[in-house]
Amino acid sequence: MVQSQGKPSMPVLPGPMHEGIAQPKDGPSDSSNAASNATTQLTLTGPQDLLNSTKGHDLPGRASFDSLSSDLGRPSLSTEGNRSVFSLAQNYRVGNSSESLDTAYSADLTLPPIQLPPIQHLPHHNQDSDSDEDTDQDRIAAQQAEEGSIIVDSDDLGTDDGYGSDTNTTASTSLADSVREFIYENGRRYHKFREGMYNFPNDDVEQQREDMKHQMVKLLCGKLFFAPIDRPQQVLDIGTGTGIWAIEMADEFVGAEVLGVDLSPHQPDWVPPNVKFMIDDVESPWLHPSNHFDYIHSRHTVMAIKDWPRLMRRAQEPGGWFEMQEVYHFPISVNDSMPPNHPIARYWSLINEGLERLGVDFHAVAGGKLANKMRDAGFVNVTERVLQIPIGTWPKNRILKTVGLYWRTILLDGIQAIALGPLTRGLGWSQSDVEMLLMEVRRAYKDNSCLLYMPFHIIYGQKPA
Repeated sequence: MVQSQGKPSMPVLPGPMHEGIAQPKDGPSDSSNAASNATTQLTLTGPQDLLNSTKGHDLPGRASFDSLSSDLGRPSLSTEGNRSVFSLAQNYRVGNSSESLDTAYSADLTLPPIQLPPIQHLPHHNQDSDSDEDTDQDRIAAQQAEEGSIIVDSDDLGTDDGYGSDTNTTASTSLADSVREFIYENGRRYHKFREGMYNFPNDDVEQQREDMKHQMVKLLCGKLFFAPIDRPQQVLDIGTGTGIWAIEMADEFVGAEVLGVDLSPHQPDWVPPNVKFMIDDVESPWLHPSNHFDYIHSRHTVMAIKDWPRLMRRAQEPGGWFEMQEVYHFPISVNDSMPPNHPIARYWSLINEGLERLGVDFHAVAGGKLANKMRDAGFVNVTERVLQIPIGTWPKNRILKTVGLYWRTILLDGIQAIALGPLTRGLGWSQSDVEMLLMEVRRAYKDNSCLLYMPFHIIYGQKPA
């Protein structure tokens, strides 16, 4: 219960959220006497409830509560055991009057002890449900994604609307001036450090999209990695981006030191104590000695890395593991209904052509190429798994349907970011030419009838001991 105190204090009248509170007696009364004699008990679910409860009532001797305004102080909550005390100061003014009333509210809440569930390092998407149905959905989703046997939902083959267009924002972080400098092209922000090594934006919109990609992969795979590691000690995350994978990995392995490397300084400041970030180019000479890292992770870097064999030969401890998780960004139709001149097919063909002129092999992950490069670099126990990432909501399985919604949103949100660099830098297009192309591609992505997906390659191998 809440006790209203103050010199003077204000009577609080019942509102729709506080039924059962006694109203003041009818008839005129002196407002100051009413205020000084009032001691009202009420239950609040939040500070704003106090104002909500007074709307439409009259303040005796003064004005309608509809003209009441107030300044809320900062609420405070102190806890000792299962006893919590909530306090709030508030100043009231009526209309344009210069008079005001100061009140203070406190609540002594005794709550039952809270039983917390055991901590799980990597909860699945259905962590709040223990039903057999959810478990079956996970199992079926993983099986269909890997075997290429995704069942089609015949009720979801139409066109989806309601997708917004790209928006642009900016951000910066406190590092050396030479590192945090950016360049701007066609309304998007790019890294200045080692300019041109990465041909995609690094602005806030793109960072949010990268985090969404991480959540999509977790939903599809159910874990952060596939390599058979038990207790890694030195972990490297190549192309760490916002650092979300590195942070979650550090939380899972508190005894490991996790280093995230990226060309852009947009990682958070508040991170676990066993996480560090470095702004550097992983294709340049490394500062760390050879045989330093026992687990190296790389994800979504296939359209950035130019020399995979050299990267694979870098500082890997004997017995350590190297894992790559890469999407082959060329859509495949389950029912072979996408013609070569389809807007999406043409879009990705142009991206491929532009990246080739910029020195990037768009098809590096396809056809087991990365796995073979890993074997050529001397790795053993090389394993490759390929999952299907649906584009859109056409799968029957609930988990894969959600994954498809995630992925299509990611592709639509990044449709401009992906195209601008390869097409303007690589092919010499103007921004207006790019935007004309994107109009028809956006429409095509919303059509589920082609049953599109992209292969997701998970490749890992071990350096011989």
